[in-house]
Amino acid sequence: MNERGSGMPPVVTGLERLARGGDSRLAGARVGLVTNPTGITSDFRTAVDVCAGLAGARLTALFACEHGLYGERQAGDRFEDGVDAATGAPVYSLYGPRKAPDAATLADVDVVLFDIQDLGMRFYTYGSTLVYVLRACAEHGKPLLVLDRPNPLGGEVVEGGLLAPGFESMVGAWPMPVRTGLTIGETALMANAVLGIGCDVDLVPMEGWTRGMEYPETGLPWVLPSPNIPTIDTARVYAGTCFFEGTCLSEGRGTTRPFEWIGAPWVDGRRLADAMNAHGLPGVRFHPSYATPTFSKHAGALCGGVRLFVTEPARFEAVRTGLTLLHTVARLFPDDFAWLPPFKAGMRPFIDSLTGGEDVRLSIASEAGLARILDDWAQDADDWRARRKPFLQY
Repeated sequence: MNERGSGMPPVVTGLERLARGGDSRLAGARVGLVTNPTGITSDFRTAVDVCAGLAGARLTALFACEHGLYGERQAGDRFEDGVDAATGAPVYSLYGPRKAPDAATLADVDVVLFDIQDLGMRFYTYGSTLVYVLRACAEHGKPLLVLDRPNPLGGEVVEGGLLAPGFESMVGAWPMPVRTGLTIGETALMANAVLGIGCDVDLVPMEGWTRGMEYPETGLPWVLPSPNIPTIDTARVYAGTCFFEGTCLSEGRGTTRPFEWIGAPWVDGRRLADAMNAHGLPGVRFHPSYATPTFSKHAGALCGGVRLFVTEPARFEAVRTGLTLLHTVARLFPDDFAWLPPFKAGMRPFIDSLTGGEDVRLSIASEAGLARILDDWAQDADDWRARRKPFLQY
């Protein structure tokens, strides 16, 4: 039994605290809520329901980011505004022509709440939406209250290079590493200060969370943060295998193991697995595996590939593993491997947006290039650890 009593999870989220006791900052307020299916309490009340039932406050607007208010949309699926059937509140899309709330959508809002379970990774678009919301709230004079949630992989490990200036996008809104080691609330505080946004932002902090905790230790229900992150195992590898979204290989979308499996019709899975295992990367093994994606890249085609098995989570380095896998695929299959072209004329190749610069695309195929990138990114991660300290809340 945990210290909080039988049946109660060891971690209490910001939403849970709001549901139990309200918040004086919302007294008499018209509330706008940014949320998705991960906005849920330990007894499975949604953030929408909690905010609609707040005494002395009124829910007047809902804001939906990538994947929609109820997780009904696949990656990259843009959508328009609508109305929430349960509450009658307008639902404003932040994943279409509008990326942030504007004056019209905030006209009937006094306070904006943000309750989304993030992964603590740069290219997960919820963090970018948070930055856009911070800027919108600053511009329109609306306070922002972030209902904090755990970083699902803990708050100690930092990995990956910083996004280079000029490479900002929806998959990287500001210079942060691939894995930040921050909660969503800490991200809001740091981005607001470092970027000089000037938003009136505050948190409803968690209770019981410590930086060494991974999500299964929190006792909280796991709700898919997005359609292709079904489990904590997926989240564990995502920081490295997401790079394959910028290549001609399948990153596992349309299979039962998205991001845990990568492949293509021309990949010799045994050859790739043997080469990857020879690198001796800590905490992971590679096994040859076939799959036929049902949608996305190579849909309907039998693909050879490899499945990643994380054998020692505490030792596993997702970003280093992902870069090494990119390097190995490019070296073993040079005639077939390719980066995806830009989505539109004038845009950058998507791999540059994912990695935060051109270096991976230009240099990863060589041994010297891989070694230099790993060294540079390790230094970036060290610098980030020092810079984030003033904003740590736990």
